[in-house]
Amino acid sequence: MSTTTVAPARAEVTRPTTTHKLSFGHLLKSEWIKFWSVRSTIWTLAITAVALVGFTVLLTLAMVNAPDDAGAPTNPLDAFGLNVYLGPLAVAVLGALSITGEYTTGMIRSSLTAEPRRTPVLWAKALVLFVVVFVVSAASIAVAALLQAAIFGGDGMTVDVYDSQTLRALTGYALYISMIGLLSFALGALMRHSAAAIATVLGALLILPIMFSAIPWEPLHKIMPFLPNVAGAQVTQTNDQIAAMAAAQPDVITLSAWAGFGVLAAYVVVVLAAAAVLLKRRDA
Repeated sequence: MSTTTVAPARAEVTRPTTTHKLSFGHLLKSEWIKFWSVRSTIWTLAITAVALVGFTVLLTLAMVNAPDDAGAPTNPLDAFGLNVYLGPLAVAVLGALSITGEYTTGMIRSSLTAEPRRTPVLWAKALVLFVVVFVVSAASIAVAALLQAAIFGGDGMTVDVYDSQTLRALTGYALYISMIGLLSFALGALMRHSAAAIATVLGALLILPIMFSAIPWEPLHKIMPFLPNVAGAQVTQTNDQIAAMAAAQPDVITLSAWAGFGVLAAYVVVVLAAAAVLLKRRDA
């Protein structure tokens, strides 16, 4: 007679799963690679560099060749002034495309899957954009200043880069352009649509100041100094230039350099915070 022996069942051992958190450094590296893999990055940065150097050189040549009685500006920094209006345009396009392009292609989903907290992805993208635009803008302004010094030659007019106010104003151009790029990026992250984001930021930069100055309504004139680009551009002016502006328009609020830059930064923070909240709550 045989006896059947039943072996006791072994208890299954559950091994804890190891969660690999993606560090912010890895996120930065990933976003850096993606940033430069897009073709629009190269051409928008190239246009920005050419515009910053080209417009400064053209205005410098105009100052040198102007007759003595033509009333041409005598401050070499005035040759950089056009960069406030035209310098940020290509960067504004780049800022929007750097985030909306990923929503168009669906690449954003892989980034959010790798980083479930989501918002670090947004911060990494913003930081990469800001650093790249600042470096390119600062280098372009430096080249423009060197070319201006060569054009002026022995005329006794050149930018004194050892003066703290002048150095701050020149650095201010790079800060201003970089923040405009961040504002466009924030709008792109909020709207998730390339055309809408680009149209909004270009409208704010080009159309709103013209409308506010053209419409004869006093409240608009009071608000105009607080528009993003109008306020932010103050950081590109020296204290003497700001004082001259205040004296020429005593009835208009004139912000100091850092107060104006703070207003622009506040726009960026508010829009970027709204985009972060939306990113956490809505699927990509």
